[in-house]
Amino acid sequence: MLSFFSNQIDRQKAVSKEEDTLNDLERSEGSHFPGDDYRPSDRKNWMADLTVEKLTLNKIVWPGTHDSATNEIGIPLISRPLAECQTLSIYEQLVLGTRVLDVRVQEDRQICHGILTSYDVDVVIDDVIRFLSETHSEIVILEVRTEYGHKDPPAFETYLVDKLGQYLIQQDDNLFNKPVSEILPKRVICIWKPRESPKPSRGGLLWNSDYLKDNWIDTDLPWTKFQSNLKHLSEQQPISSRRFFYRVENTVTPKADNPVVWVKPVTDRIRKHARLFISQCVSKGCGDKLQILSTDFIEGDFVDACVGLTHARIEGKV
Repeated sequence: MLSFFSNQIDRQKAVSKEEDTLNDLERSEGSHFPGDDYRPSDRKNWMADLTVEKLTLNKIVWPGTHDSATNEIGIPLISRPLAECQTLSIYEQLVLGTRVLDVRVQEDRQICHGILTSYDVDVVIDDVIRFLSETHSEIVILEVRTEYGHKDPPAFETYLVDKLGQYLIQQDDNLFNKPVSEILPKRVICIWKPRESPKPSRGGLLWNSDYLKDNWIDTDLPWTKFQSNLKHLSEQQPISSRRFFYRVENTVTPKADNPVVWVKPVTDRIRKHARLFISQCVSKGCGDKLQILSTDFIEGDFVDACVGLTHARIEGKV
């Protein structure tokens, strides 16, 4: 028993030390980067405001959400704090400026996070369609995957095409250098990642897992994750020559050997340092490699930071 409590104390000390390291870095080097003072006049239509004729896909710093559809996961005040990564609905996230969604499903098409479930995936699709109907130039990356430990929903590829067909952007390796104006009126890049079913074919209406990559590590230590994100990003090709989307997740994950296991206080250890991460990317020569940046519990300032760097790229400042 004494060993257990000793380990818990040591883990808390390790977390505190890493939080101090990030705070010290922000105080000493700041979190400034080209475009950091830019604020979109309308987050709901921020792509349109940047001029779609100038905005190519590979210039966009895409604000994304991690476990996007968990706002009603589990039982309130009991299991929900263990799995909820967003409090806003999909529609509310899109209106706020989110443009990359991470959606997990199980065999019956219910949204899930591990063993906990919430609503049917129809709720997600309907929210996306509602947003698309209210805007004209915003492009959304919708990643749908079968959650780890679960089976694929039957005929799910057909379901996605039937529901989103009129909006789907066909997979095309040459798309990344095209301006948004040449891609419209199609609006959705839908990436379907089954666990056992055949993955979507190249050139089809759905994109497969080859086109959205990341280097996720399972840790609750913020400086460890921050450094890992920078390292893996530095190893990527510049966006000008990349033919897939690369995601960095500015998140950390609760661990069972730490006394704090609710998602919000754990992920807040790194979530507040999104601007610092962008600043470090630019200062370390990775400013031309950052593409998708995802977060838990998205807020407007996170969106503004991503849009600001996007604006700077259009203006040739990065």
